[in-house]
Amino acid sequence: MKTDDLIGFLSNEVHAVEHDTVARRFAKALSLGAVASLMLMSMVYGVRHDLGSVAQTPVFWAKIAYPLAVAIGATLAVLRLGRPGTPAGYSWAVIALPFVAVWIAGGLALDGAAPVDRWQLTLGHTWRTCPFNVLLLSVPMFPATFWALKGLAPTQLRLAGAIAGLLASSIATLVYCLHCPEMSPAFWSVWYVMGMSISVGIGAWLGPKLLRW
Repeated sequence: MKTDDLIGFLSNEVHAVEHDTVARRFAKALSLGAVASLMLMSMVYGVRHDLGSVAQTPVFWAKIAYPLAVAIGATLAVLRLGRPGTPAGYSWAVIALPFVAVWIAGGLALDGAAPVDRWQLTLGHTWRTCPFNVLLLSVPMFPATFWALKGLAPTQLRLAGAIAGLLASSIATLVYCLHCPEMSPAFWSVWYVMGMSISVGIGAWLGPKLLRW
């Protein structure tokens, strides 16, 4: 077979892929996962009764912005890691920024509090359950993020799985904020991070098993 014939054979019935295919795939997956996580939160925990009033405070929107920013960074990283041979690049900085910001805010909150109040600001009322609540709400997000990522072609499977876990848990944390009564950055900087970290570990473990192609 001549080279031209081989090229023609390989390119037969090949259609151009629309440029927004990946974006639409991720938008569909993350939207469905977020809705499922929200439904699970409503059934298991319920929306906090004072959400209307607390939503008028700046600290509530700072609380929302934290996991939202993590989710944006994780999405950028997943989209890059889904392309063979492409490093996460600048997306690491986008991921790190909200964590650094909340750690600084938590430190300032503790520094400005009386010593007797610092443990309360850090532990809150739900420290025993918060990481596991985040993990539970991440469950609907895991199939969504892994399905979307598997549609690409990741080669760093463990790392891609870990970031998919971070994406799943950051959106779950965002949903959990509608229930969680804790309003101290010192609390978020420890227990939200712990909840997301568990999902990162699970994602790293699942990556080589579920993302192989």
